[in-house]
Amino acid sequence: MPARSPNVPSSPFAVPLPDEPATLLGNLTPAQFMRRYWQKKPLLIRQAIPDIQAPLSRDELFELADSEDAESRLITYFRKSWAMEHGPFSPDELPSVKKRDWTLLVQGVNLHDDRARALLDRFRFIPDARVDDLMISYATDGGGVGAHFDSYDVFLLQIHGKRRWRFGAQRDLSLKEGLPLKVLQHFEADEEWVLEPGDMLYLPPHIAHDGVAEGECMTASIGFRAPSASELSGQFLYHLAERLDDALSGSAKRAKDGAQRYRDPAQPAVSHPALLPPLMIERVGAILANIEWNEKDVASFLGTYLSEPKPNVVFDPPRRPLNEDRFIERAKQSGLKLDKKTVLLYDKHAYFMNGEQDLMSGKLKKWLPELADKRYLEGKRFVTLSGDSSMTVLLHEWYCAGWIQVDANA
Repeated sequence: MPARSPNVPSSPFAVPLPDEPATLLGNLTPAQFMRRYWQKKPLLIRQAIPDIQAPLSRDELFELADSEDAESRLITYFRKSWAMEHGPFSPDELPSVKKRDWTLLVQGVNLHDDRARALLDRFRFIPDARVDDLMISYATDGGGVGAHFDSYDVFLLQIHGKRRWRFGAQRDLSLKEGLPLKVLQHFEADEEWVLEPGDMLYLPPHIAHDGVAEGECMTASIGFRAPSASELSGQFLYHLAERLDDALSGSAKRAKDGAQRYRDPAQPAVSHPALLPPLMIERVGAILANIEWNEKDVASFLGTYLSEPKPNVVFDPPRRPLNEDRFIERAKQSGLKLDKKTVLLYDKHAYFMNGEQDLMSGKLKKWLPELADKRYLEGKRFVTLSGDSSMTVLLHEWYCAGWIQVDANA
């Protein structure tokens, strides 16, 4: 594979408008794709990205897999036996590239490389709240991860070499036992295609698929979050409990503590002390029945939960941060952009940045939705807004935290 240039920031990519035909979607508009295919049926798109360049070279991907900050897995199928190891992997821990039947998976490449982030941004016609990450799979000839299905939507974009995909809906979703990864026991394909660089296959949830490399190849998988009902319910109730605890903090909490605690002045003496008291069941049931929430509570939960960085995400503040005045001058010249790891969501009441929530004031409404939707502010646009000191102070705080960036060379 050819060497790549140094990791320089990519220019922002213009996401197609909902009713604008997109080469990425085979000249369908995003609205047509979402209406006809999203979570409904597969779609093969030839040359979704013509003349595509792999965001990372093979050597760069191997280097990333050697990092403690990246999540990587090595999957092999040697001597008809599946095996899986978790990284990081030093260069001598990976098999030879001349050896068949192995695959290296690196998750969240968009968190570590601006080119991968720019590639992920091409799919922002789907809400950021649904996006998970961009994974890159490197495989030698015959490499794959076995026939399996995902519980989420995925775009499989070929970025180097060729991969043969077989896929189809399954009646039998039982898995082979005793394996380190989930491989279907009885896989039956309805369709089969060979993808070359620039080709892309969209698969909705639970469509089983099996991809096998034909020679050395790299595939980018753009995956989307699909939390289970139990996960959402549990996290939401935890969110409500935290908000209640915050509301009763300090002296207010101490004053109300007695009223909030469980009380049972009518509890009789018992002869079966291990028996769960019926009175307790009744009273706790009444307490839980009084729990209420509204649309703002749900939005608050979703915004903070879905913008929360993953546990392995670490932001890198500037080594020598500019003071506020120099930051403002630099941003006027070059503009600013969200860090590739930053998640910024908003609604009409609040904004949510990397798991934190704040109110959407009238001044914030002038610029924050634009920054969130575009992931950057041009220098000229910053100039028109820079008279608002509350904006420049807040943006400088985000810059010092490593959440946004300005061009250090401007």
